[in-house]
Amino acid sequence: MRQRWDRLTFLHWSFEPSEVARLLPDGLEPDLFDGRAWVGLVPFFMHVATAGGHMLPWVSRFAETNVRTYVRNADGVTGIWFFSLDAARLGAVAVARSTYRLPYFWSSMDVEISGDQASGREIFYRCHRRLPDPPASSVTRITIGERISADEVDEREHFLTARWILFSVVGSRHRLARAFHEPWPLYRAEATTVNDGLLVAAGLPASAGAPLVHYSPGVDVAIGRPERCR
Repeated sequence: MRQRWDRLTFLHWSFEPSEVARLLPDGLEPDLFDGRAWVGLVPFFMHVATAGGHMLPWVSRFAETNVRTYVRNADGVTGIWFFSLDAARLGAVAVARSTYRLPYFWSSMDVEISGDQASGREIFYRCHRRLPDPPASSVTRITIGERISADEVDEREHFLTARWILFSVVGSRHRLARAFHEPWPLYRAEATTVNDGLLVAAGLPASAGAPLVHYSPGVDVAIGRPERCR
């Protein structure tokens, strides 16, 4: 399918690898940077179309927030493992759960951007989970800073954002899907409000300290069909 990931913020915290590894299925282990496992809270606005460019009103445009970490499988392939994905369209939740077997939840959500380059831009995200349980919510507000040029993106920023594969597991079957898009246009950002319960709802310990924050206006994405993997 074709997607547009729009008005997106990466908020990342580092954890002890054991705190993340215990939540992963057999066959996946944390992909580490500087000896630490990283977990991201990623709110954004989604546009979805079929491979032919068709859009359906009941699934095509909605806010989404995911909680994710970075993993490698037994063959050394690296990618994303989603602990949860909250979306504001019930139809999209049903489609994603049935096709890609991803842990989607139906939530009430808002994404609002305000300000301009002169006064400073802010973006506000709100998520309140409806179905299924457990209940959880997240409220985040960030201030958007300067653009990071391509040659300024450091090794950690590349590790956290340049991810092209997502994993899922159904019973004993491991699957992956590939995402194809241009490199993220990244901006420096600062979180002025983070009141999040999604990480704890996923089984992670309460995050400590301020997150590492990056903002992106978005990318156009092509998502491949699920593939079996070892």
